[in-house]
Amino acid sequence: MISPEPAADAVDRLPADLNGAEAEAFVALQEALADGDGGRWTVELRFQGLRLLPVVLRLAEALVAAGVPLRLLFADMGATALARRDRPELAERIASFADQRRLQEQGPSDGVLLLVGASQAEYDQVEALCSDHRGPAVLVNAALEDAAVGIGSVARQRRRGFLSLWQAAYALIPQAGSALRRVYPGEWELFRLDADGFRPVARFERRPDGEEQEQALQGGAASGLGSNLRALGDLIEGLQR
Repeated sequence: MISPEPAADAVDRLPADLNGAEAEAFVALQEALADGDGGRWTVELRFQGLRLLPVVLRLAEALVAAGVPLRLLFADMGATALARRDRPELAERIASFADQRRLQEQGPSDGVLLLVGASQAEYDQVEALCSDHRGPAVLVNAALEDAAVGIGSVARQRRRGFLSLWQAAYALIPQAGSALRRVYPGEWELFRLDADGFRPVARFERRPDGEEQEQALQGGAASGLGSNLRALGDLIEGLQR
């Protein structure tokens, strides 16, 4: 079970381990869901090798315990079956995207939809699910944009339309020599990996692109590559526990 901690405690430092990241995500998502009805939110924990299912199940468990009327949705039946097996007490709240679409044929759905791991292949399905849903929706580690068509007219239309509706409730994204985080309702924070660990270097009102991040990171001295890689490895190892 996730043990919530005030989001304010996270200012100017990254969580030490996966438990801390989950606690931040839970508090931030609660804040986002309380900010009006019908919101579209994202949660991102972008760590290579991260086992997402246990993280999502703990998050769903905490939200349900907090009184959130939740439906936990997966793109395929295999993941849906695994989730039901691992959390039988949540089985009635767990379904596939296809299950939810069939339910919506009887009328628009309510409550909070937590959609896990949606890829570009599920773009149309996710858009339909959200169009026929009257409450908030949350995408966890989604990848609805296809890099292969990233500069085409279809991609531009999607960014201006459906994709533009989504806001980050929580994001923790390690990168080469840096990490990017957002804890709603706070700003985006960029951390540089120095010899003694991650150090905050800049804040942004919106998600910074690569060029903006590079400019901010160049504002301070770089440390040795070996120290950087060790510190980054320690962060990732802690977040995968």
